[in-house]
Amino acid sequence: MLTLKTPLEKGSKKLINAWAFYDWANSVYSLVISSAIFPIYFGALFSEINTISFLSYDIKNTAVISFVTASAFLIVSFISPILSGIADYIGNKKKFMKFFVYLGSVSCIGLYWFELETIYLGLLFYFLALIGLWSSIVFYNSYLPDIAFPEQQDRVSARGYSYGYIGSVTLLLFNLVMVMQPELFDIEGSKSEASMTAMKYSFISVGIWWALFSQYSFYYLPKSNHEVKVTKDIFWNGYKELNLVWRQLKGLVRIRRFLPAFFLYSMALQTVMLVAAYFGEEEISWANSDEKTVGLIVSILLIQIVAIFGAILTARASERFGNIPVLITINFIWVGLCVIAYYTRTPLQFYYVAGFVGLVMGGLQSLSRSTYSKLLPKTIDTTSFFSFYEITEKIGIVLGMVCFGLVDHISGSMRNGILFFIIFFIFGALMLLRVPNSKTSYT
Repeated sequence: MLTLKTPLEKGSKKLINAWAFYDWANSVYSLVISSAIFPIYFGALFSEINTISFLSYDIKNTAVISFVTASAFLIVSFISPILSGIADYIGNKKKFMKFFVYLGSVSCIGLYWFELETIYLGLLFYFLALIGLWSSIVFYNSYLPDIAFPEQQDRVSARGYSYGYIGSVTLLLFNLVMVMQPELFDIEGSKSEASMTAMKYSFISVGIWWALFSQYSFYYLPKSNHEVKVTKDIFWNGYKELNLVWRQLKGLVRIRRFLPAFFLYSMALQTVMLVAAYFGEEEISWANSDEKTVGLIVSILLIQIVAIFGAILTARASERFGNIPVLITINFIWVGLCVIAYYTRTPLQFYYVAGFVGLVMGGLQSLSRSTYSKLLPKTIDTTSFFSFYEITEKIGIVLGMVCFGLVDHISGSMRNGILFFIIFFIFGALMLLRVPNSKTSYT
């Protein structure tokens, strides 16, 4: 594996672009598998039966996905602090990032075998792909304060999300043509069978794209920020690093107040995003299966395209009004969108909601990441600090997906689950009011 021998200077355009390009590489998973193609494939697979038998219980299929997703994030939240502490100690976070990239990309390819007859194997690949993605992002995010100065970080973070939206849309458009016109790719079978096969090929394309384009980031990102000899005590030193960071967090008022607020609104945001396509597949009144397929993919594309501008506009707004006021405003916009989504039933209404979701989705994610990065003290142990950020997000997703799955399974409607998360956006916004605001400095 080629690696740049002379590290690029912090803040350099080439280094920043190389970091942001990992969003281009990995975001195809979030779009093609989490948001677009896989939910359609999953819905078609369970068109005649909407339950999965597990330990003699029949569980609603969408609830099963919620529970499997929650389990994956629980694992990530458990292993990421250990891995990040070790990575900071030995000074080679890129090695860990590579491992999870390849785990995720191979698991995406494994989704080709996601069938009713092999449902447990398919769910295992789905589970491992999630672990690969989100564990790699722990290390990716931790590079932000290493590659960019505080005054650059809002725009750099937004650039990463923008690259991700553009790259993922590019692959999704290719997959859309393959799914809608499988005969162009010599995919045999009836129209429905050929389309299902094309969807499975799209899972393979995600794995290849993710692994291939990650190489550009791996080439330019620095191997480490310091060097330490590897010893047999390295595992426990990871825990020691985490304990040190925990003690430091207690004295950092802004971070201590920001993280609980982030926990609440991120729980709602990430859960809504993860179930949005399943909601559209099940709760919207599509005329037929073809309209459903096209409509869901078009709505997801709309979200991604609008999100590019949303991330950029949010970064500009934060420069003028400050990070915290902008985050509060976006949270209240999300409250309104959840209410509107509850009453959304027609495809046209779904498109309108998708457009507004895109506008605030990327902005809230991007600005949250850069705000936290600004709040960090000057330290070389950025991975350990970012592990707390990631743990906060992942535990929130675990609780959010479990709550959503229970509400969905018990009530039989995903609408009630969407409405349930309004309270988390409201309390998240209110808790942000406790974080001291500064337009220019967070240190």
